[in-house]
Amino acid sequence: MDFQDLKNSVTRTPVFILDEAETMRNLRIMNLLHQQSGGKFLYSIKALPFSAVLKAATPWVDGFSVSSLFEARLVRDFLADSHTVHLTSPGLRPDEFDELSSLCSHISFNSLTQFQRYSKIGNKQLSVGLRLNPKLSFVNDDRFNPCRKYSKLGADIDELWQSSCFGQIQGLHIHNVFSVNDYEPLIQTINKLRHYFGSNLASLNWLNLGGGYLFNQIGNHTPLIDQVCRLKQDFGLEVYLEPGKAVVGNAGYLAATVLDSFVSDGKTVAILDTSVNHNPEVFEYQRQPELHEHVPNGRYPVILAGSTCLAGDIFGEYRLHVPLAVGDKVMFKQLGAYSLIKANRFNGYNLPDIAVYRDRQLISMKRYSYQDFRRQWVTN
Repeated sequence: MDFQDLKNSVTRTPVFILDEAETMRNLRIMNLLHQQSGGKFLYSIKALPFSAVLKAATPWVDGFSVSSLFEARLVRDFLADSHTVHLTSPGLRPDEFDELSSLCSHISFNSLTQFQRYSKIGNKQLSVGLRLNPKLSFVNDDRFNPCRKYSKLGADIDELWQSSCFGQIQGLHIHNVFSVNDYEPLIQTINKLRHYFGSNLASLNWLNLGGGYLFNQIGNHTPLIDQVCRLKQDFGLEVYLEPGKAVVGNAGYLAATVLDSFVSDGKTVAILDTSVNHNPEVFEYQRQPELHEHVPNGRYPVILAGSTCLAGDIFGEYRLHVPLAVGDKVMFKQLGAYSLIKANRFNGYNLPDIAVYRDRQLISMKRYSYQDFRRQWVTN
């Protein structure tokens, strides 16, 4: 990626930019793993349900992972019938279930009670599974930990082991990691499954090992390939993985322009024409996003802040080789996942434009207007 070339292509900000080449590189890694292991890959659209991503991913994945009726409707707008759609959600609505069961090919019920409530209704062709909490935590921050104490995500492995439900399901879904770059959690999780259920795993049709593995940051894929091959050989299972961030995380950027610059209590503050509300995880998790222009030994420290009246609308403090002036552009990176999908218009500041960077050209894809904002809030 030539960031200077990309910045020079930007004429209007704020703009969310999807790097098509980086997205395709990530998809090709997954396709290679598919060929080597026989495992199947589903793009988890909660990371970024942008149509350009869905269209790019469709030839390279076996299907999509969704968590709601709207997500299921959206992917069906882009899919051939040969693709699978897997659903899991803690909150299924009775008035939506019939349509969900017609849109999806697989469903992993989130709890034994949810399974008992819905498994006998809806589309009879639906492949019914159960999301399992293996009670193995690999995440230190409970805000991201699916296996935290009192977790709402998945049926307790001990409860399932003691119940009669195992013989009534066709698959299991496990998602117990977040943004990991090695396969040790996968190995430990599969070993625990084997210990609990042993040869009974052969009564299932499929096993969904979830997302959270950053395939594009892992150098040695042999453990994944070996584990998937063994599951297929030992139990005859179809094995699924559902990456989201691994497809788009490093392929998204947010370009912004400096609107004002001043000194506050001895530090330079630069106000940008974007906001943490365009990347809410910055505020939610007090996370400082990566900045292309940042250099650790830069002579000019600056606090980058957003345009809204929220006091905490702060991206963080960075160091630059040259001081920022009004009209300069900056580029945040690694924002492809869970940024644009969570963005909001707090204070009435518009959402970023959306563009695709393709063959060294920035192609405008979507621009929001006042009418979009008005439709959200005006009832007549």
